Amino acid sequence: MHIVYLDEFGHIGPYVSRNHNKYGESPVFGMAGLILPADQVRQFATWFFQRKCELLDFEIKRDGEHPAMWEKKGSALYTTTNVTKYRELRVFTNRLFNHIAKCGGHVIYVGLHKQARPENHKSIRLYVAVLREMMKRLNALCEYEKQHSNFLIVMDEHQERESILTAASHEMFRHDNPRKRLIEPPFQVESERYQTVQAADWICGLVGRLGAYWTATEEFKDWEWAERYFGPRIRKVSVRSGIRGDRRLQTTTLISTPNVKDVL
Repeated sequence: MHIVYLDEFGHIGPYVSRNHNKYGESPVFGMAGLILPADQVRQFATWFFQRKCELLDFEIKRDGEHPAMWEKKGSALYTTTNVTKYRELRVFTNRLFNHIAKCGGHVIYVGLHKQARPENHKSIRLYVAVLREMMKRLNALCEYEKQHSNFLIVMDEHQERESILTAASHEMFRHDNPRKRLIEPPFQVESERYQTVQAADWICGLVGRLGAYWTATEEFKDWEWAERYFGPRIRKVSVRSGIRGDRRLQTTTLISTPNVKDVL
């Protein structure tokens, strides 16, 4: 049994350009996180909690919250200032990837370079397309590379919960090639109570920077640090991952869900 912890990276809304006054958040959207053997989850959660407390001790004490309920979003952690100024953050990030691998786990990310005009952009359809592709890849991973193991998905809670779970259930029990290795539709939880989901969010914070740099390099030159410090390492620990539109790749067919054509 494997447990998969996922969150979102990039931005779900339309994108025109980085300097656009309304649609300039991120050129990519996707889901990312980590997959762990079930018997390694508690150990990993404890390790991540301890490292979080060490890395962000000042902020946790300043806020006066119990560290088990305190969280910092990955998008706020992986900023240009933080990564270039604090060597501790760079060291921790590589330790995180090493520990995931040591637990027998992997990083996984699936995303899209958004190219639809704002009037044609459909956010929930984009989300569902990425989730379906993620489920397909996880199912194939567990079927062929993890010796017919099963998996569960745990996600940060989302305001479109009903639509997302309905789409996931349809994907799980589809007539052609059902996702047989997924034993239940995804669970949505409150991230502040789950160290593992917080870890997934931190991974998303970094993958969001990488994805923007990979797909729109000229606009996001100032995020080159993401590739320089972490690109090779995250590729080494990731499995069945990719962002459609990544200019480093020779193909743009990483996402094969039929409905993806409707959100590009």
